[in-house]
Amino acid sequence: MAIQISPSILSADFARLADEVEAVAGAADWLHVDVMDNHFVPNLTLGLPVVESLLKVAPLPLDCHLMIEDPDRWAPAYAEVGAQSVTIHAEAAKAPVRTLRAIRAAGARAGLALNPATPVDGYADLLGEIDMLLVMTVEPGFGGQKFLDLVLPKIRRARELIRNADASVWLQVDGGVSAETIERCAEAGADVFVAGSAVYGEKDPAAAVEHLRALAERATAR
Repeated sequence: MAIQISPSILSADFARLADEVEAVAGAADWLHVDVMDNHFVPNLTLGLPVVESLLKVAPLPLDCHLMIEDPDRWAPAYAEVGAQSVTIHAEAAKAPVRTLRAIRAAGARAGLALNPATPVDGYADLLGEIDMLLVMTVEPGFGGQKFLDLVLPKIRRARELIRNADASVWLQVDGGVSAETIERCAEAGADVFVAGSAVYGEKDPAAAVEHLRALAERATAR
């Protein structure tokens, strides 16, 4: 199980976004882009035009997490402009299978996100339609929140379902991931980690990425 780290630019300095991206380019696997519309979640961040601009300068593939209403309408466009991974929320999608297939057809990896209170078992039948399952470890909407330990059993259950389905699906966690929590997530079965303030809140973001990776790898090697 290869460990991947995806720094979230939600915690970056937007006035120096290109520099912030470059700061993790040599260490991270992905760049996590939180798209929020102030409807599905109570926050407004960035959208398709900023993603298009990032794609021109980012040396890392973009992992776009859409926390928006009507992802069925908007998600394929993110894949079409070049985002390499596009994740929609199960709670917001009305036609998830169609939308996930449209994302894949446009050349991106398709992800499905679940809020902390959303049971994973109800989406086991969709594992064949996705490339990544995102288990939120905070309520979506804002960075810097405290990790919810109550989600750990769901991460374990998600890994069990993926294993039982013999599916090639990455298991991502997002929210409160830090040096204090990443080992618990890795032990539970996660292999892709979104980290915001734990990366961009440090003086050396690249070193923070490497430290998080080492901790996760140590946990999975036990």
